Amino acid sequence: MPDGNQPNAPLGDGAAAVQARLPATALLRPRPVAVDPNVAAARRYRRRVLLVLAGLLLALGLYWGSSYVFAYTDDAYVTSDLVGVAPWITGRIVAVPIVDNETVTKGTLLAEIDPTPFRLSLAQQVAKRVEAEAQLAVDHDLIKSAKAARDGAAAKEQMATDDLRRARPVAAAGFVSRQALEDAATQQQEAAAALADAEDTVVKARQTETLHEATVKAITAKIAYLQWQLDQAKLLAPTDGTITNLTLRVGDQAVANQPLIGLVDAHAWRILANYKESVIRHMRVGHSAWIWLDAYPWHIHRAFIQGIARGISRRQTPNTLLPYVEPTTDWIRLERRFPVTLVLRNPDTEVTLHMGSDARTLIFY
Repeated sequence: MPDGNQPNAPLGDGAAAVQARLPATALLRPRPVAVDPNVAAARRYRRRVLLVLAGLLLALGLYWGSSYVFAYTDDAYVTSDLVGVAPWITGRIVAVPIVDNETVTKGTLLAEIDPTPFRLSLAQQVAKRVEAEAQLAVDHDLIKSAKAARDGAAAKEQMATDDLRRARPVAAAGFVSRQALEDAATQQQEAAAALADAEDTVVKARQTETLHEATVKAITAKIAYLQWQLDQAKLLAPTDGTITNLTLRVGDQAVANQPLIGLVDAHAWRILANYKESVIRHMRVGHSAWIWLDAYPWHIHRAFIQGIARGISRRQTPNTLLPYVEPTTDWIRLERRFPVTLVLRNPDTEVTLHMGSDARTLIFY
């Protein structure tokens, strides 16, 4: 039998035959050690957990650092000035030459109030002024007559005074009787009394004239006011804009200082974006912004910061001097937000803005 230590000795089973065919170096390699499947799974699980934690930490770091570079919010909307066009006078509407959602320019006739009552009142006051001016002419004549009478009385008083002055030395010399001297004195007193009465008549005539002049001025002022009221019978557009929610009809009653027509100002478009109080400290007026309008998706508009609110109301009240920003959404408490006003740069003429439409804004510091 051949020796078992010889390399060419045949093996009894298949594994030995395969081993006999391997090179001698392969027999020197270490055999792989079997790894427990549970240990391998635990290692993979720990690796995934570490990767997830690292990813979360990286995301938090990027989120925290991004607040020093830019700020984004989807709590934004388009707005403008809504002008409540109200009449200055009360009356019945006789014409409404506009339709709902019509675009108008400044000075366009929006509605007309019945001018008849104001025309009649104006005509009445004009007639009164004519009457008062005629009375003034009479007053002028009366004053002229009173002055003439006063001048005549003054001449008579002067003559009586001169006669009395000449009679006194003559009476003292015995050439004029005492009775004649007393008559001269009496005539002088009567002339002085007549002059005083004439002066009073002139003063009263002048007072009457002053009163009638004041009456003419009052009537003139009332005529001017009635003319102004008559001019206000036509309700004109105070600015360029678009009529919104028109419910006014012919026959309605217009009440002074109560809005009748809503007009969206065409020159006051802006975007109000509510930003968290933790980021507004980085913002400055004039900073550039980018706006996404939901009404025109996939188109970015350039804008700039026009203003940043310096205060908000912490409670919802009818007082609108301070804006109120809702601090909760679906029962979730949010960080306080402040309105930031953005204005489009070179707005596209083909883009039609609508009050209340949603927007998204991005501001780089």
